[in-house]
Amino acid sequence: MDDVLVLARLQFAITAIAHYVFVALTLGLVTYLVIMQTRWAVTGKEEHRRQTRFWGQLYLVNYALGIGTGIVMEFQFGLVWSGLTHYTGNVFGAPLAIETLVAFFAESTLLGLWIFGWDRMGRATHTVILWLVALTAWSSVYFVLTANGFLNHPVGYEIVDGQVRLTDFTALLTNTNALSAAAHIMAGSMVTGSFFVVAVSAWHLRRRTGHEEFFWSSMKLALPLAPVFVALTAALGGVQIGFSVEQTPTKYGERSPETAAVIREFTERFGPDDYLPPGLSRTAEVFMVIPALFMGALTVLAVLFMIRRNLIRRRVLLWLLTAALVLPYLSNVSGWVFREVGRQPWAVYGVLKTEDAITPGLTSGTVLTSLLVFGGLVALLVLVDWALLLRFARRGPDATQLGRPPEDDPEGTGGAAGLPSPATASPSAPSNASTPASTSPSSPTIRTF
Repeated sequence: MDDVLVLARLQFAITAIAHYVFVALTLGLVTYLVIMQTRWAVTGKEEHRRQTRFWGQLYLVNYALGIGTGIVMEFQFGLVWSGLTHYTGNVFGAPLAIETLVAFFAESTLLGLWIFGWDRMGRATHTVILWLVALTAWSSVYFVLTANGFLNHPVGYEIVDGQVRLTDFTALLTNTNALSAAAHIMAGSMVTGSFFVVAVSAWHLRRRTGHEEFFWSSMKLALPLAPVFVALTAALGGVQIGFSVEQTPTKYGERSPETAAVIREFTERFGPDDYLPPGLSRTAEVFMVIPALFMGALTVLAVLFMIRRNLIRRRVLLWLLTAALVLPYLSNVSGWVFREVGRQPWAVYGVLKTEDAITPGLTSGTVLTSLLVFGGLVALLVLVDWALLLRFARRGPDATQLGRPPEDDPEGTGGAAGLPSPATASPSAPSNASTPASTSPSSPTIRTF
């Protein structure tokens, strides 16, 4: 049983982390897209339209491939963790069902309208559609964290006939554990989106690819906001910890005065066990904080060099801004590990142990097989995602296919619908500002939660 439990936890950890990698960038980028397209809708300037198209295409690549990781992750609730779904499904499943309707129905439908609505809708209508896409994406996070918040701090339930039953849906939706976590994760996603825009812009500025004004405009938008979001994420993390210390005190060991009393209570109710989380939880907490300090210091320094465009001439600093793209991912993933590993040995804190949440009858061979299959699949999706992101980001705005005006697409290779034409792409051809849009390489478009 120990081997099965370890393998099952490892499998879910891999798929959840892989999915979260997509989620963080999706949420951050869609918010910047809203800003860019709103500026285009208000001013009508072509530079804002080009920004929306370029960054929008990268957003779509990440969004589409992220869907696969979300589906893989949810399969496991029925395949590996049926003990959890059978015991708490009446509560745990409700917000996830709502999230599915929001993300996979409403958000995807609206996103399709936005993709195919270029030059078919007015600027205002098309921009409203993107606002709705962003709102459904953010609400999706809220409902997922509502389900996760119940696992960390169960509220609004009673146990009837050996099953957890929902008694107060309002309490579930207003769970402070979920609300504080959602706010913290949303801010962290904005850090990820900011660093992505900054990293790509810094790469083009350092390499002198011929799009200096385009990427300087993107840099001016994202870089000043980056340290603000880093500070906001840290502040909201402190708020979350304030609630968590009271609600899941064993996660913090001796730092919580409630730990000893809670362990005695757990021992009386469930028998002797190690109710303190493994050392990985504390390690992840450290790896969450250290990158955040570097991100804050680096972005503040870079903002100072923006005066009179001095940053463009600081090639080392531009290189650091590009390389720093790894930092928000390290911090976000470490924070998620700290939150989830710190809850152990509980699947539902104080209600259901993780060992009791596993599907009965599983063998180590079965779980190992699914671990290899699911792990390999999500690893492939992550690799393909970043290969495509890097490829299209390097090509620059002239190679963007999303929202391409019909008059610039005489062969019908996608046009306003943003459909790809990979066969005409020329990855080796460098892009520059003087390349006409009608002769530029084509790029595929490509979603998460």
